[in-house]
Amino acid sequence: MKASARSAVPAFQVMSVLDRVAQLRAQGKDVISLCAGEPSGGAPGAVRDLAADAHAGRAGLGYTSALGLQEVRQAIAEHYSRWYHLEVAAEQVAVTTGSSGAFMLTFLAAFDPGDVVVLARPGYPAYRNILTTLGCSVVEVDCGAEVGFQPTPELLEETLTAHSDIAGLVIASPANPTGTMIDRERMAALNNWCRDHDVRLISDEIYHGITYPADPGGVDARGVCAWDLGETSPSSVVISSFSKYWGMTGWRLGWALLPEDLVGAVDALAGNVALCPPAPAQVAALGAFTAEAYGEADERVASMTSTRQMLLEQVPDLGWGPVAPADGAFYLYAGLGENLAGYASSVDWAADLLETAGVAVVPGVDFDGANGHEYVRLSFAAGDDAVAEAVRRIARFQRR
Repeated sequence: MKASARSAVPAFQVMSVLDRVAQLRAQGKDVISLCAGEPSGGAPGAVRDLAADAHAGRAGLGYTSALGLQEVRQAIAEHYSRWYHLEVAAEQVAVTTGSSGAFMLTFLAAFDPGDVVVLARPGYPAYRNILTTLGCSVVEVDCGAEVGFQPTPELLEETLTAHSDIAGLVIASPANPTGTMIDRERMAALNNWCRDHDVRLISDEIYHGITYPADPGGVDARGVCAWDLGETSPSSVVISSFSKYWGMTGWRLGWALLPEDLVGAVDALAGNVALCPPAPAQVAALGAFTAEAYGEADERVASMTSTRQMLLEQVPDLGWGPVAPADGAFYLYAGLGENLAGYASSVDWAADLLETAGVAVVPGVDFDGANGHEYVRLSFAAGDDAVAEAVRRIARFQRR
């Protein structure tokens, strides 16, 4: 008896960091964690109220349709009309068990074993790990500061020359860990390149709404949707979630906007893999689309805006670089520069920082197997006070 070869995916360094944070706090140590990939505060009040009502009313909360409750699918479609002025058919919305479920179902429906799928590096490691377990050939494209930490058609052309055939491209805007965003011009260029080369574009938009635009009233202020490029029948897949903007990480509810050729496949797979998304979360999620819930979420983004600004102003004094611009999401991704002297990698630097100064950050190796040993990721979702104190501790740590 043995574990499958496909299950041998690398463990996240962040989990080791979080385990050590828990141990130190249990010992009474004062630790500031800037690791969290979630906003503080939890779900909006309207969501919590609907959840309480559903349980208090002893609702059956049994199986729903494999692709989710019709009311939720319709509400998501209307959300795209509200934010992007897009007409989305509810039948093309698949409600899933978190965005992770959407990625799994989309990858299963769109790709076969051996297909080449391109990812940007640095990037969210679960893309790579899920695709690898499904037997896809993952090709990571080095997207450094010179290209805004995002892929370009020119980089894709180089990749196509090297690999002769590409089945898919996964992009994220805003991206984890860099917070960088793809503007409308580049999104259109990537979409056109994929269409011209018969490549399935999958756009991770789970951080839409958590953005810091120069013009908050601009048409693309919340992010550019891959379905908002003037196509009458998009072939791309858009994936999003209730987790980030609405602070509902543990509710495990996300969605995918599916092109017509994938709807049937995802429906069949969803019924076999999970039967349906969690019914209680679906019922409660209808509250996310109320004016009250949008208002609460926007207030939280406003708070993160001030924390981000404070952090960006102080980072130069730490001597870090390159520093990703953090245009969206709630992460700062930065090279440690000369501060890495004396350490084998950012893993060792972060471990020493935690033990010595009581500040937890995520080493970049989770996000970039080639250059991540020089980088760290900080989450500024912890708020002004925690981030300010963490920066003070980091500065003292580096002056030793």
